[in-house]
Amino acid sequence: MISTLLIIIGLLVSIVGLIGCIIPAIPGPPLNFLALVILELAIEDAFTLDFYYLWGGITIIVVVLDYVLPILGAKAYRASSYGIWGSIFGMIVGIIFFPPFGMILGLFVGAVVGEVLAGKKEWEALKVGSVTFFASMLMIFIKLAVSGVMLYYFVKRSIEYYF
Repeated sequence: MISTLLIIIGLLVSIVGLIGCIIPAIPGPPLNFLALVILELAIEDAFTLDFYYLWGGITIIVVVLDYVLPILGAKAYRASSYGIWGSIFGMIVGIIFFPPFGMILGLFVGAVVGEVLAGKKEWEALKVGSVTFFASMLMIFIKLAVSGVMLYYFVKRSIEYYF
């Protein structure tokens, strides 16, 4: 009974983790890793210790890259803080008013508007906006892939437990 309850909680945490790969305020991959740990509480020796080290390490790398990659891309193209903050603001506005695709458009438009406000020419602003956009989209894809694989292992092991 308690195992089933923990598996259900872990599954809910995993689903929120997948959503968190897209919504910036929710830590996607860490929640999916937490779900694997919850599964360990439900099913003794659900996975090996090496498995947890591997996925814990991958989770840490993805979290660090999530912050570093878009900034490095933006810095390589001399983005201003206006462009970076504009992309964050645009993404949040896009999520609220035009979900789910508004996030993508809002990220790009916010970065471009921020760069224009910082005094850059339109073509420079478009270049910075494009780089910020593609780096952020790459990180969303990577987070979804990593979280999806962890969810796969979670579901697979849960099914094996019952059948």
